[in-house]
Amino acid sequence: MLLVLGTALVLLGVALTVVLRPGADGAADDRVVDAASLQRSAPAVGHVFVINLENKSFRTTWGAGSAAPYLARTLRGQGVLLSQYFATAHHSLPDYVAQVSGQAPSRATQADCGQYAAFRTTGSAVAPQQAVGRGCVYPRSVKTIGNQLSAHGLGWRAYLEDMTRPCQHPRLGAADRWQRATASSQYATRHNPFVYFRSITSRAAYCKSHDVPLSELAGDLQKTSTTRALTYITPDLCHDAHDSTCADGGPGGLRAANAFLKHWVPVIRRSPAYQADGMLVITSDESEGSATACCGEVSGPNVAKPGLTGMGGGRVGALILAPGVAGGAVSTTPYNHYSLLATLEDVFGLPRLGYARRAPATFVPEVFTAR
Repeated sequence: MLLVLGTALVLLGVALTVVLRPGADGAADDRVVDAASLQRSAPAVGHVFVINLENKSFRTTWGAGSAAPYLARTLRGQGVLLSQYFATAHHSLPDYVAQVSGQAPSRATQADCGQYAAFRTTGSAVAPQQAVGRGCVYPRSVKTIGNQLSAHGLGWRAYLEDMTRPCQHPRLGAADRWQRATASSQYATRHNPFVYFRSITSRAAYCKSHDVPLSELAGDLQKTSTTRALTYITPDLCHDAHDSTCADGGPGGLRAANAFLKHWVPVIRRSPAYQADGMLVITSDESEGSATACCGEVSGPNVAKPGLTGMGGGRVGALILAPGVAGGAVSTTPYNHYSLLATLEDVFGLPRLGYARRAPATFVPEVFTAR
């Protein structure tokens, strides 16, 4: 149980000091969790794996009638369910962008960027580190957790199912031809957030070595030395539950996602890196229809309502699996995609980006002590 006392978080007698420090952009209200206290309060996490499903509410995914029983029952019984975890936006792309950069939506990202257009700034950045303007592909000045990890000597890779070549994305300014699944390709650019940042795509070799097809994952998991600190996994439009019927004719929805997880989750959990110090996060990008929010989410500088009709992307839930966590535990602490980014950054000792700076809570301490 997490007790909040003023600006100190007390976890089983271990204080987690929350201090207010000016950020790089001069913001005076950025919340920073003391990293040393965080590491003392829970087992060290050295490898994090993230899997996103698509467009599913908490009730649909985790309810008694879930079409993904392996996830909703088998895995839920082995991990900690974050029952009050919320998406931050509609449609898909701004949720993925939030997870890796802390940027709030633009009108173009809300529309999933059918045109792979550059983000044009129309003013100076505003706190907390928010680019002001319109468009899709952020300028080099906007960083992601991938850039942070590289700068701190840590590895990362995004693994995209049905990607045919590393760093696959449209030509800047062109229409995105991977918006809809076809029988030959069910890859979606908009579910690959790292290619929406020139800080990554402008360095072709760097992008190609970090943003790769899912087919490379099994080999990388064979050794701890080839398993990156962050492994970010995106199923295709069939296996992420996005399409109710897959473009190749197979069954879609949560049944397809269940099959994907039933294959890949054991592969991840058998890997030396996961068994040594791993943590796996499974969540959804957004909830179909709902625009509810949590955690004090605000509009950001570019759109009035991140969820189109409301302030968020709805309640989706998230499951945390790791060696040593209690099976079947449930957390009712509110979290969202910015909380996920903040958690990853605290785990790896990185400064927080964007709205992760204002995340009121991170979940590593809680999930490792939940009962």
